[in-house]
Amino acid sequence: MADRKVFYSQQRRGKNHLKSEELWTISQSNCKIVRLGIDLGMIERQLKDKIIQSSQQYPVVAILGPRQSGKTTLVRQAFPDAQYLNLEEPDTRLFAQKDPRAFLSGLGNQVILDEVQRVPDLLSYLQVKVDQEKTLGRFILTGSQHILLHEKISQTLAGRIVLFYLLPFSLDELSQAHIEILDYQKFLFTGFYPPIYDRGLNPTEWLLNYSQTFIERELRLLTNITNLHSFSVFIRLCAGRIGQLLNLSAIANETGISVNTAKSWLSLLQTSFIVFLLQPHHRNFNKRLVKMPKIYFYDIGLVTALCGISSQSQLTSHYLRGSLFENLIIAELMKWQYNQGRQPGLFFWRDKVGHEVDCIIESAVGLIPVEIKAGATVADDFFKNLHYWQKLDPLNNRSCYLIYGGDQPQKRSIGQVLPWKQITDIFK
Repeated sequence: MADRKVFYSQQRRGKNHLKSEELWTISQSNCKIVRLGIDLGMIERQLKDKIIQSSQQYPVVAILGPRQSGKTTLVRQAFPDAQYLNLEEPDTRLFAQKDPRAFLSGLGNQVILDEVQRVPDLLSYLQVKVDQEKTLGRFILTGSQHILLHEKISQTLAGRIVLFYLLPFSLDELSQAHIEILDYQKFLFTGFYPPIYDRGLNPTEWLLNYSQTFIERELRLLTNITNLHSFSVFIRLCAGRIGQLLNLSAIANETGISVNTAKSWLSLLQTSFIVFLLQPHHRNFNKRLVKMPKIYFYDIGLVTALCGISSQSQLTSHYLRGSLFENLIIAELMKWQYNQGRQPGLFFWRDKVGHEVDCIIESAVGLIPVEIKAGATVADDFFKNLHYWQKLDPLNNRSCYLIYGGDQPQKRSIGQVLPWKQITDIFK
């Protein structure tokens, strides 16, 4: 008899996990119950209300983000009565490419067009349709190639569209769904892509498969990359340099490619929401500053998989642990701002002699300096760079923040010490 899946409610108690609905399978052959994953319907995406509200104000709403970040699930939950069309399907895509006017004329009152970057020319026809009908919330678009889409939007749908960015789950979203938020090393290993939680998959296997199928092969087709091995090496070298100043010449040299090719490949990874660059802040306090950005990945689990980390226990003493933790925190700060419908105002500050603040947040009240330390115990030297920053700008001191790998918040004379699981308190 075939195995069957059931939902099993388990009452839990604790600060971060009260009750959750988990998906299990009952094996008829050995009568064991095996946990598969989390019911994704219980994880409310923070963008949901904002995109529904925007659909009542704009004719077109677009949700952009990496593949497998949950865009389709989100829009189908937010607009359950909308007609859904996936432009990844060959027949649908061919119809939209060959006869876009007929394609659009046969659509319902509200339409979800999934993976719209597959037919970029369709956006020009959407403009005409939108201007003729003047119907709010008429089209809901999703896309996983944001630069290609932006170029078309700037030419055709400016003023008619609102853009949102959906990244994989945030710590806030998991916590609000009553999923355990206890050990940050767990998230360094698993990352935040929804399918890992949905199906209880092995993170390393899924993430490496994601790298091979969605990153290496699909992106290779977009730019006609002929040397798949070199592209794979390039991605792994980028993963091993998270939190470091971007030195494309060194990466190109180790990969065996030209600097121009490295620039092209890096742009492709940025376009597809795999990596992002944190730019240095321009405030110099009469100091010479570095001009190179730092490189980070949107999902930290993908980094650990690309770096060959195959178990959570390896992270305890791994040389990249501090950089991985820093990437985790900066990505979470970025997710929070994207989930509020904002553009992230995140930078870092570093002068030529090595004084550095890990993250500078531009806010309405001024610049907010944030130091990030993976240690679970607060040490005095954690505050060294924050003290230096405050001495440079004594007239405009704002509260400083230290995010660390421990559990207890503290109030210090220099500012707030926040546990990693409370990082969004910075914005509150």
